[in-house]
Amino acid sequence: MVRVVLVHPQIPQNTGNIARTCAATGTELHLVGPLGFEISDRYLKRAGLDYWPYVNLHYHESLDAFVSTYKPLGGRWIGFSTSGKYSYVKFQFNPDDWLLFGSETTGLPPHVLDACGSTVFIPMTQPGVRSLNLSVSAAVGLFEARRQLGYLG
Repeated sequence: MVRVVLVHPQIPQNTGNIARTCAATGTELHLVGPLGFEISDRYLKRAGLDYWPYVNLHYHESLDAFVSTYKPLGGRWIGFSTSGKYSYVKFQFNPDDWLLFGSETTGLPPHVLDACGSTVFIPMTQPGVRSLNLSVSAAVGLFEARRQLGYLG
């Protein structure tokens, strides 16, 4: 099943909301540090409500630590970025994909984007709007992957 990876998230409420989405869908959530908050942050816990026991949460202190976990498991890195190559609705997701999302302020670092097997974007109709909120983007990407893979039945 696809996994969600947040690389250097900065806002605890967004991460808490993504954790709720992952709990509801049974999706692994990987946090790659450094984080812009403490795991014990009250805003993080509040946004996740009482769903934390249902979150399959993995914390990696660095990108290198995450890579050591990812490599043996295989699968593709799919980077979500405003500069992505494919629209997420035209991209074919696989069950073993890792959906990578960057920080709210800077997105995925260039070296992470370069390491991705593919990059996707979420189309914006209004040219003055760069992107959606991180928690919305993660939900949109995760549910499209789940839809394509037949997990919404």
